[in-house]
Formats: sequence, structure tokens, C-alpha cells
Amino acid sequence: MKESAAMKTLVHHLLLFLFLLLRAAAACHTADRSALLAFKSGITADPAGLLRSWNSSTECCTAWAGITCDRATGRVTRLSRPGLFSDNDTIFDVSMSGKLSPEIAGLSSLQLLDLSNLKLLAGPIPSELSRLKSLSELILDTNNFTGEIPPSLLTLPHLRRAYLGRNRLSGHLPRLFLSSQSLTELDVSNNLLSGAIPLPISRFPPLTKLDLHENFISGSIPPEIEALRRLDYLDLSVNNISGSIPSAIGNLMNLETLFLNQNSLTGSVPQSIDGLTSLRFCRMSDNQLSGELPESIGRLPALQRLSMDNNLLSGELPSTMGNLTLLTELYLSNNRLAGQIPSSIGNLASLFTLDLSRNAFTGPIPLQLQRLIDLQELDLSFNPLLLNGTSLPIWLGTMKLFKLLLGGTGISGELPPWLSSASSISTLDLSSNRLTGPIPRWIGNLTSLALLNLSRNGFTGEIPPEFGRLTRLTDLDMSRNALTGRIRPALEKGTSAPLGFYQTIDLSRNRFTGGIDEDVGNLPAMTDVMVLELSYNPGLGGKIPASIGRLKRLEEVRMAGDGLVGEIPAAVLNLEQLTVFDVSDNRLTGKIPEHKANLPASGFKGNPGLCGMPLPPCRQKMNRW
Repeated sequence: MKESAAMKTLVHHLLLFLFLLLRAAAACHTADRSALLAFKSGITADPAGLLRSWNSSTECCTAWAGITCDRATGRVTRLSRPGLFSDNDTIFDVSMSGKLSPEIAGLSSLQLLDLSNLKLLAGPIPSELSRLKSLSELILDTNNFTGEIPPSLLTLPHLRRAYLGRNRLSGHLPRLFLSSQSLTELDVSNNLLSGAIPLPISRFPPLTKLDLHENFISGSIPPEIEALRRLDYLDLSVNNISGSIPSAIGNLMNLETLFLNQNSLTGSVPQSIDGLTSLRFCRMSDNQLSGELPESIGRLPALQRLSMDNNLLSGELPSTMGNLTLLTELYLSNNRLAGQIPSSIGNLASLFTLDLSRNAFTGPIPLQLQRLIDLQELDLSFNPLLLNGTSLPIWLGTMKLFKLLLGGTGISGELPPWLSSASSISTLDLSSNRLTGPIPRWIGNLTSLALLNLSRNGFTGEIPPEFGRLTRLTDLDMSRNALTGRIRPALEKGTSAPLGFYQTIDLSRNRFTGGIDEDVGNLPAMTDVMVLELSYNPGLGGKIPASIGRLKRLEEVRMAGDGLVGEIPAAVLNLEQLTVFDVSDNRLTGKIPEHKANLPASGFKGNPGLCGMPLPPCRQKMNRW
């Protein structure tokens, strides 16, 4: 009992001590309170009530949300957006309108100013912020700030992190930013900045992150960028940068992320790229890079993702690429690469995406690729592989691929039976080949299919009833074949809610017959369809079903040259999302129903019995006495 009483006494004294300690903390400094209230007065709208606790009757250091003070001095050290919470827990996307008051500079001990993601905070960034000599973090991203970045911010002696991205800042980037002896992270992405990349002045500034993406930066990448030896993140993507990649970039040995995509870079990939021994993520896509890939690219031991698609690269792939054993994604599509796919690619044991599409690679597909047991996406489309159905590697059926794209590779013959066991495939594109024969019944085994593209081949026969088992299929293209019979087996397939509802259907330019069933708009798989393309099946015939008017998400309807008769149902023409409607070259009759969509006359031409807007008006019938 004595021990219990002693414990209670100890706890009582401890609580009393904490209470007195809290009472002993200095009150919020008068100047800081005034500066904060001035900031609040500059806010014109605070719908989420983020600043509701800021009022003159409470203690700003202890009662105001988002504020942290020095306990000894009562000076505000942190103004943090993440500390501002809405009174309404249902509001997640908060915003705040107004301007950043220059009087915020009265917070002389402020170390962190974070007003990020308020979205509507506008106006210029006050140059008075240069008076915040203790400031180490300035985070103003995702707002609506305009004007130039104040050069006076460069005088802040302790500024380490400056995040000003996702605003509407303009002008040139102050050159001293890249030579600051304190700044380690600079993000001014997604703005309207222009001009050249400023040169670093000091020899080895401490900058580790530089993000300039999505601006209007022009000029070339200066060789002097090698002075930024501590950089681990460099993003210059989506700008107007031209010229070649300087070989000096190979001196950035700490660089882990290099994004140069979507510029106008020319020349070859520098041999010095192997100096980037820490590089993990590299994107140089959507430029005009040319020449052969250097063999030194295979000496990047940490590389995990490499994107060089949409360039002018040529020649053969260096066999050294097989040394990139940590590589998980390789994108080289839409270049001028040629020769055979090197067997060393089979050494990339971590690879799960391989995209070599739209080049000039020739067959065969190397046997060593079957060692890529983690491969999920294989895209070799639009290369002259010149394979036939029986020579397609049977081991492709044993891999756990999610996406297999072999369109435009010259495949001939019938669909290989091994495909029937490829039940993991969700995307199968064999378009623009020379495949023939019927759609096999085993197509129903591919129950994971979400996208199926068999267009531009020579398939014949009817759509088998087993097609109905493709309960996850959302996008279907079997256009430009010689398929016959009815279209219903494709339209009445099952679904696996919430999956399997069609988004797009293209059965155009075949030989289907039997019309479009009247209940097509009631079929479960058709509920969410946005594009319905049935044009140029001359023997299809029949009427346009009124039930199509129930397909509320339908945006595009094409039924040209289908031998359709009768009138156009008003419900179809008045679908709210409808933007394209083409029933030209049929035998439709009657007055075109009134509709809100702006549909051109070309979508109705070739129907002599049609009249009314946008065609000429119908003739008035004359009464006979």
C-alpha cells in the first residue's frame, strides 16, 4: 500500500512539473503574432477552415494550427501546411485563396515555411522573404504564384530546400541558385520559366536535386553541369533544350535519376555514360538522338529503368546490354534499330517490361528470352520478324506474360495452339499480320484478356460461341478481316463485374450478316461502351436498334456502308456524350431527328431517303383538294 501511495505521489509531482514547464514556456512573440495575422488577412477564402484557430484571443504558439515555436523565446520557427487540418473530416482536397503577405517576413526566426498544395494561393512571391535569415526550407509548390523568382532569395544563408514547382512562375532561373553554398534541393518544375540553364559559378556546390521539368527552358545542357558533383537527381524533361548531351555529364558519379525526355536533343548518347555508376533511372525518350547505342551503356551496374524510345537511334543493340542484370524496364521503341535481338537480353533476369517495337529487328526471337521468368510485358510489334504461326516460339506460352504484342511482325498461318494455355495474358495484339483461318474455339480459354486486337489479318469464319467466356474483355478490334455470320457472339459475352464491360468495339470491314439485334442496348457487356464501330459490313442490313439510345456513355457510332434501312431512332442521336455519328452510304429514310450534337452532314451522306438538318430540309407534302 505504501508503494502504491508513493507511486501516486510521484505521478502527481510529475504532472505538476509538466504543467509548470508548459506554463513556463515563453508566450508567442508580439511581432510574430502580428505577422501571422497579417498573413491571414491576405487570405480571401479559406473554405476548409484551415486558419480557423488563428485568432487574437488565443495563444499562437500553443493554439494555432500549423505553428511551432521555440519554447525559450516564443519565436515562430515553423509554419507548416501539413499541420493545417480542416474541421470537416470529409474534406480532403483543401484549398486557400489569396496572396502571401510580405509581412510574413516578420517571422525572423522562421526555419520552415511550407504553404504547399493550397492551389489558389496567388500573386508574386514576396522579395521580403530574403529577410528570413534562419529559413532552411521554403516549400510553396502546387499553388498559383506568378511573376519571377526573387533573386534576393539567393541571399538566404541557410536555405537548403526550395520547392516552387507547380505554379505559374515566369522569367529566367536566377543563376546563383546553382552555385549556392547551402542549397541542396531545388524544384521549380511545372512553371513558365524560360531561358538557358544557368551555369554553376562555384566549383562544387552542394546541390543534390535539380528539377526543372515542364518549363520552357531552352539552349543546351552546359558542360559546366559537371560541377554539380553531388547531384543524385536531375530532371530537365519536357522543355525546349537542344544540342547534344555533353560528355561531361559522365562525371556525375552520384547521379541516380536522369530525366532528359521530351526535348530536342540531338547527337549520340555519349560514350562517357558509363561514368554514371550510381544511375538507376534513365529517360531520354522523345528526342532526336541518333547513332548507335555505345557499348559503355552496359557498364551501368545499378540501372533499373532505361527509356530511349521515340528517337533516331540506329545500328544493332550492343551485346553488353546483357550486363544490366538489375534492369526491370527497357523501352527502345520507335527508333531505327536493326539486326537480330541479341541473345544476351536473356541475361536480364529482373526484366518485366521489354519494348523493342517499331524498329527494324529481324527474327528469330532468341531462345534465351525464355529465361526471363519475371517478364510481364513483351512488345516486339512492327518489326520485320517474318515468322509464321508454327515458328512462333512455343515457350512464349509457358511464360507468365500479361501483355504480348506482336502486331506487324509478318506472322503468317493460323493462330498457334500453344496460345490456348496463355491464360495470364490480358493484352494480346496480333494485328497487321498475315494470319488466316478461323478464330479458334480455344479463344475462350484466354479468360484474363482485357484487350484483344486481331485486326488487319485474313481471319475467316464465324465468331465462336466460346467468345462469351472472355468476361474481362473491354477493348476488342477484329476489323479488316473476312469474318462472317452474326456479330452477336461478340456483343453478348459475359462480364466479371466490375470488369468486362466494353469500352471500344471495332468489327468494321468484315462480311458480317444478320443485322444488329434490337436488344443490343440491353446486353450487360455493352453498358459502358464508348466507341461502336461496325462500318462496311455490306451484308449486315436491318435497322438501327432504338436500344442503342440506352448506352449513355457512347461517344462514337460508326455504321457506314452496312446496308441499313429504316429511320434513325431519336434516342440514339440524342445521347449526351455523342460526338461522332456516321451512318453514311446506307439506305436509311425519313427525317433526321432533332439533336444537340454538332454532327457534320458527311455522316449522313449517301442515304437518298434522308432529309433534315444537317442535310437539306425535307420537302413539304402538298395537300390535295
